[in-house]
Amino acid sequence: MEMEAPADQASGKHIVLVHGACVGGWAWFKVATRLRDAGHRVSAPDLAASGVDPRPLREVPTFRDYTKPLLDLLECLPPGEKVVLVGHSLGGVNIALACELFPEKVAAAVFLSAFMPDHRSSPAYVLEKFVEGGTLDWMDTEFKPQDPEGKLPTAMQFGPLVTRAKFLQLCSPEQDLTLGRSLMRVGSMFVEDLRVQPPYTEARYGSVRRVFIVLKDDNAIVEGFQRWMVQNYPVEEVKEIDGADHMALFSTPAELAHCLADIAVKYTA
Repeated sequence: MEMEAPADQASGKHIVLVHGACVGGWAWFKVATRLRDAGHRVSAPDLAASGVDPRPLREVPTFRDYTKPLLDLLECLPPGEKVVLVGHSLGGVNIALACELFPEKVAAAVFLSAFMPDHRSSPAYVLEKFVEGGTLDWMDTEFKPQDPEGKLPTAMQFGPLVTRAKFLQLCSPEQDLTLGRSLMRVGSMFVEDLRVQPPYTEARYGSVRRVFIVLKDDNAIVEGFQRWMVQNYPVEEVKEIDGADHMALFSTPAELAHCLADIAVKYTA
């Protein structure tokens, strides 16, 4: 499936792709390439202690610290420029925080099988509901405290079994799985910090138009929980991608890029 570039390259939209836990901006390489080839401007920042960001996790004590590269990107946008924010997995909470702080700079927030906070509960609520629901068998995922006092967020590292069975089960084992495993880093869900944060507000975060993309074959954040989040906090539009595992960024990049390009054109017209 090929994407056609806009006749006027200036008509391309600025799409900001935000990765999930334990990966980095590199995870978007297939999607970013297709969007750029179609004439769109794409940013895929590494969040703190992710990708090629040199900091270890212990130097990122709060979720806002973790999100700072994204917040810096938005703060530096030219006056009047609006972007389409796309958050995958835990990246949904990052883009929700960005919408809370910079609603005037976001044309639409796209949650790609992503944790989507509401404006009634703490940002940790959807994460806690996910863990309580037991829909994910964490298998060989390792959770470890970073300090004896418990002041730092719990570290999380995905093992090879959970990566293959729950995140990339429809991806190429020779290419995508090998690449993903080699570039993954220790991360965190930052639940301890998010639990004590106030809810994002209806006036700011709630003012940004939201789209949710359901990944039908996601074994990590399963379809039922994705739809529960939409029911919990209704959105402007729901889209679906069939045959996409949790890492649709790898397994269905052409379909995902088309979906994001359509959203970008629709919500920035």
